[in-house]
Amino acid sequence: MNSQSIKIHGMIAEFEGPQQLLHAAEQVRDNGFIRFDCHSPFPIHGMDEAMGEKRSPLGWIVGIMGLLGGGGALLLQWWTSAVDYPLVISGKPFFSLPAFIPVTFELTILLAAFGAVFGMFALNKMPQWFHPLFFSDRFAKVTDDGFFVSIEAEDPQFDPEKNRQFLESIGATYTEVLEEKIEEEPAEKSGH
Repeated sequence: MNSQSIKIHGMIAEFEGPQQLLHAAEQVRDNGFIRFDCHSPFPIHGMDEAMGEKRSPLGWIVGIMGLLGGGGALLLQWWTSAVDYPLVISGKPFFSLPAFIPVTFELTILLAAFGAVFGMFALNKMPQWFHPLFFSDRFAKVTDDGFFVSIEAEDPQFDPEKNRQFLESIGATYTEVLEEKIEEEPAEKSGH
């Protein structure tokens, strides 16, 4: 016979609208929660500051990849034209910068775009095919008219009952603990 255990992933709280969600994010941040997120059907101006989010490193990733692309393109063209296989073409110098601009530009843009796409995937921990938030049927409203705060069970301050009271005190209209039922296989009896 299999037994079941319950694993708690966190909890969600629903708020009435964007202003209430923004206020809730500030309250959750000010109360020391660090593993939380806010979910809404559209971007809310000022949410990053309300959550205490730091500036994304994606701009640095894109800039560095663009510089590597442009620098690599120039280096490759210089090496092939001036060092490895120098040819005099129409009396031009071996390293003729105006001729190398199109390829340099294209590789700068190409590597910057790769940096943006793959950097975004890495920073967002994607692909993630399933998230514990999907255990809640109510969370489906987030794509239409739902405004939610989620607190992960890994947060040092996570306590379902205390968190429920706190979230209701700051205006939550609905709270839910995200649970998963896990079936455990019975231990096999060893017989000799």
